[in-house]
Amino acid sequence: MNAQPTSAALALGAMTLGIGALQTAAAESPHSISANIGAVSNYIWRGQTQTDDQPAIQGGLDYAHETGLYVGTWLSNVDFGEGDSTNYELDLYGGFGGSVNDDFSYDLGLIYYAYPDGRDSDFAEIGASGTYKWVTAGVAYTFYGQADDAPGVADNEANFIQGDLYYHASLEFELPYELGLGLHGGYYDFRYNDGGNDYGHWGVSISREAGEFGTFSFNYDQVSRDTYDVDPKFWVGWNKEF
Repeated sequence: MNAQPTSAALALGAMTLGIGALQTAAAESPHSISANIGAVSNYIWRGQTQTDDQPAIQGGLDYAHETGLYVGTWLSNVDFGEGDSTNYELDLYGGFGGSVNDDFSYDLGLIYYAYPDGRDSDFAEIGASGTYKWVTAGVAYTFYGQADDAPGVADNEANFIQGDLYYHASLEFELPYELGLGLHGGYYDFRYNDGGNDYGHWGVSISREAGEFGTFSFNYDQVSRDTYDVDPKFWVGWNKEF
């Protein structure tokens, strides 16, 4: 969910000064709005497919203020397999981010994962992360989950409920030929683990920006616990910001 808006102006004769002033005001505006659209051959979230290993079309809209405050929304199709009628995911989020210096930045945020046409699947997290140069680490805590009160679900069987923790870290490097290399990993510590629910995962991403054509990536993801699908996931993605 995670753009750079562009603008054009005309200055004619005596209007030059006035339009120039408007441009200066726009450039100094504390507000910014961006959008993004993308396509992936497999929607992988925290190591696991959200589309039954099928493609997804995704997009979002973001607002940011110069103070570091931001809000946004993001949408993707999903497919959780036979017997589940959920067709799409709608995320709503907001938070505050900033930099201490040129090397260290931080982010504090809330996110609500909604599945409007699903059943008792919504959940919400609060998270914090820090970035030092090329390494990022953080943790997310689930403070609300509909599954905890879902009919027919035992207290010790529900995931994505209050009390779940997710730890994550990533490394980002610049490679020759304008390529980017990303290494990432995470560990899900569910509140209830009677059935071996907790798991770790890791992955690698190679990406390249292509100017106005957006960013292309080739990705690998792997889950480490055999109570889940441990087949390696290779997928490609494209994303463009406006």
